[in-house]
Amino acid sequence: MDYAKESLRLHAHLKGKLSVVSKVPVKTRHDLSVAYTPGVAAVSSALGNDRAKAFDMSIKANTVAVVSDGSAVLGLGNIGPYGALPVMEGKAVLFKEFGGVDAFPICVDTQDAAQIIDFVRKLSPAFGGVNLEDIAAPKCFQVESGLQDLGIPVFHDDQHGTAIVVLAALINAARVCGKRISDMRIVISGAGAAGIAVAKLIVSFEKPKDIVLCDSKGAISSDRSDLNPYKTELLKFTNIMGFAGSLKQALVEADVFIGVSAQGIISAEDVARMKPKPIVFAMANPIPEIFPEEAQKGGAYVVGTGRSDYPNQINNVLAFPGIFRGALDIRAPRITEKMKLAAAKAIAECVPNPTAEKIMPLPFDRVVHEKVALAVKSAS
Repeated sequence: MDYAKESLRLHAHLKGKLSVVSKVPVKTRHDLSVAYTPGVAAVSSALGNDRAKAFDMSIKANTVAVVSDGSAVLGLGNIGPYGALPVMEGKAVLFKEFGGVDAFPICVDTQDAAQIIDFVRKLSPAFGGVNLEDIAAPKCFQVESGLQDLGIPVFHDDQHGTAIVVLAALINAARVCGKRISDMRIVISGAGAAGIAVAKLIVSFEKPKDIVLCDSKGAISSDRSDLNPYKTELLKFTNIMGFAGSLKQALVEADVFIGVSAQGIISAEDVARMKPKPIVFAMANPIPEIFPEEAQKGGAYVVGTGRSDYPNQINNVLAFPGIFRGALDIRAPRITEKMKLAAAKAIAECVPNPTAEKIMPLPFDRVVHEKVALAVKSAS
């Protein structure tokens, strides 16, 4: 099937994927008087006097803003807020479908971090949480950290959603291979938002033997003078062997390859130089760093991608609906490290007997999202 052509047809026919549905009938004068004026004045007064009551009497209790500036959309790059809009709509659909969360796409026509922070602050009264999406690094770090005092969860899914599902996949892949994460040498291709978050969460869960991140210029190492502060900070807990070289060189004798970067950058020959039973997570979308067939030619023991047409899809949809469901249910002021780790473990546990062909649950399994929500609530 030509998914691009089918998607264009669907969106043109429906004029987007979302609509607003009223929870209350407005068919009589009584209905109108209770839902709107004069009755609503009492609700307005209650919320004006005590803003916390917004969680009890308004959509704030179950509504998330999906915010993007369009600076890093899927594999398309900086295509702006209009280009981001269909993706944010889709994200809102997934929130509702898998988490029962009402979400709305907010695409802002600025790519200035301070302006995005200010904008989100100003719209926050109407929302119980904020999902930041497709905002380029390093700006995304500034935006997320600048909003952590809002009193509602602000979660950059490209960072933490990705990290959570990758950790879940790694937990089960390690079981399949009969290895411990603490004995592994892990190579990550991509030192932006996703790569940095993945590295941090893995180390938070179980510190590997070594973990090396590579950007387009090679390994993040102490001999480089072109690193931004976020990449420099990585050297506190990564690349403890001081490796300096290319991605392909880094893969020699590595146990794990995690790709959150660009299409077609490694080959079967590169995989063949890894340690026995190598794990390959090639998650660039829509075209991965290496296709599963090619990775298996090189001897890959467990292969995962971000695509839905291959086994072992490692996709954020397994994480964010349940995470926000749990956070909203307990009115969490933020998403903590404990919550992220609990979510990753919950996803991994949804596959009690993992195999090389199945290390991840399917997103259509409602139990997954329920377990993630429960794990987040318990971790708080």
